Amino acid sequence: MCATRFTFAPATAARWRDVERLFGPRGACAGCWCMWWRIPRSRFDREKGEKNKRALRAIVTSGAAPGILAYAGGEPAGWCAVAPRETYPVLARSRTLARVDDAPVWSVTCFFIARAHRRRGLSVRLLRAAVEHARKHGARVVEGYPIEARTANYAAAWAWTGFTGTFLKAGFREVLRRSSTRPIMRRIIAGRRTGAASRAAPAGGRTRQR
Repeated sequence: MCATRFTFAPATAARWRDVERLFGPRGACAGCWCMWWRIPRSRFDREKGEKNKRALRAIVTSGAAPGILAYAGGEPAGWCAVAPRETYPVLARSRTLARVDDAPVWSVTCFFIARAHRRRGLSVRLLRAAVEHARKHGARVVEGYPIEARTANYAAAWAWTGFTGTFLKAGFREVLRRSSTRPIMRRIIAGRRTGAASRAAPAGGRTRQR
């Protein structure tokens, strides 16, 4: 059986219909449309569904390209959200995921894989493509906020920020952990390591805040 050949492209205005087709009528998950980190919780609850869809469409059609699409045979197969951290204001209000330091970073905040393409290593490849996209736009540090699952059967639907293993395979290293299951991980893609990034633990290691 031949391995699926995936290709990757930024979610530009010309690809909006592909985003729409991939996310489907439920907006990837309960009407989220990848707006969870972009708008206050009270507003998110009011706008789940069509309003969130319109909000994401406005971002995509503005030329911002807020994520990377994976394709298999010309059909959209997966999504990885990546953008400068400041475009995700909800992160700024999170104690667990508050800034590590003052380094400018791009953040990977969400994955969505079509059911037919899950468990094929696509998340790792999407993450690598997201890092390359960020690099092309001048990023020096890419940051992620995965789940470290405590059980083998942890539901992927509750780990939309990705799993720790995915980030390790894509060359990320943990730099800080304020919660036992939510490390902050970084990949340095250019320039000198600064701040907490320079104290990153080796693969599989942990740097904890006391």
